[in-house]
Amino acid sequence: MSWIDIGHIDDIPLRGARLVKTPVGCVAIFRTAEAEVFAASNACPHKAGPLSEGIIHGQKVTCPLHNWVFDLNTGEAQGADEGRIATYPVRLDGERILLDGHAVGKRSAA
Repeated sequence: MSWIDIGHIDDIPLRGARLVKTPVGCVAIFRTAEAEVFAASNACPHKAGPLSEGIIHGQKVTCPLHNWVFDLNTGEAQGADEGRIATYPVRLDGERILLDGHAVGKRSAA
């Protein structure tokens, strides 16, 4: 893995998100708890809704356009909806957020 420092944990509000621009598109970084972060595709597979603008609850995000709910651990849509978002390895090193640049780089451009 090739870890990239993308910022301080306090750069993202609790139950908020931040976009990281990469050569292959935007990745959303979600802060679900004081010391818990997830990384996933920013686009909902339904209508490309911006997930970083969605509602974060527990370890899930709800798309702001049509209320599709995604598990941030697996990327799977919850309930009756079918679909999946890409998820990426992310971790905390102290208070710094590290994103796996190798995993993001393997993502195909949309």
